[in-house]
Amino acid sequence: MPGPKPLPVVLSDEELRVLRCWLRKQTAAQALVLRSRIVLACAEGLSNAQVAEDLRISRETVRKWRARFVKDRLEGLTDRPRPGPPRRITDEQVEALVTKTLDEKPSSGDSHWSTRSMAEATGMSQSAVSRIWRAFGLKPHTMETWKLSTDPEFVTKVRDVVGIYLCPPENALVLAVDEKSQIQALDRTQPVLPMAPTTPARMPHDYVRHGTTSLFAALDIASGSVIAQHYRRHRHTEFLRFLKTIDAAVPKDLDLHLVLDNYATHKTEAVKKWLLRHPRFHLHFTPTSASWLNLVERWFAELTRRKLRRSAHRSVIELERDIRGWINEWNKNPKPFVWTKTADEILENLAAYCQRTNDSRH
Repeated sequence: MPGPKPLPVVLSDEELRVLRCWLRKQTAAQALVLRSRIVLACAEGLSNAQVAEDLRISRETVRKWRARFVKDRLEGLTDRPRPGPPRRITDEQVEALVTKTLDEKPSSGDSHWSTRSMAEATGMSQSAVSRIWRAFGLKPHTMETWKLSTDPEFVTKVRDVVGIYLCPPENALVLAVDEKSQIQALDRTQPVLPMAPTTPARMPHDYVRHGTTSLFAALDIASGSVIAQHYRRHRHTEFLRFLKTIDAAVPKDLDLHLVLDNYATHKTEAVKKWLLRHPRFHLHFTPTSASWLNLVERWFAELTRRKLRRSAHRSVIELERDIRGWINEWNKNPKPFVWTKTADEILENLAAYCQRTNDSRH
């Protein structure tokens, strides 16, 4: 037998205007937008089944909001108060807590607020403080590092380095070059315990040092392959030897564009004289305190995360052999790191960040 005839929906001009406004409003809740679509479709005389099929929802959902609108009109489309005790924390109290978190320090002399100290200062519970902090993305216990470059040629260098990433010269190889110095050969004082079900791998917190090495690396930004060489020191002498290694490894018909930081060993007179005798080398320096512009730093992060952080070595020779093996495996299937931000986007983001910092009065 056919079901009951759906309740007719007739809209006034004002109701039609409000429903369409809710559809266009970008900040409207998605639930309210869906309910508005249901009512507008029902007002066109469509059946519950047809509306459900068009909007890809269940018939029961269409039936529910059709009945709610017919009974309570526009007010019926909003969520009703949920059962339970009334809200005890007012908007004013939330605002005061957020302001206190941002602008004041604990009277105890602590460097930052904890949920316990804030709860004591405001008279709220620790769980309430925690919920409010999560809602506003506040993390008083967290501290991150930052530094703005004061290089007077910052803009010029950013455009130069980013330009070489996004639009490499023809008949040339672009290499991101840097040194990872002071890599320690660390041997754990006790064996590393392997991972087991419900238990992660474990290693002792203390270690024995067996010396250090430095890794000079040149990352090909196009292919992701790496030219690398170990040296026990990282003076200009070692840097010159590494330049010669690069020169020997790359075909002579290609120009070489090297992205470097401003380390003093990259700019000595001996290096400058050698570069004059090898005109296919072109250096592009990142701004001071802006090593994030050098893509080889991203590769160093992979080396640390995937090899060094959990390794144990009894000598520098063993450490260097282990790193060389890992690099050889990387070069069998290299993966380039793709730069996507333009220089204008970087500078606009930095300008906006500086503006926010100035407006915060810090």
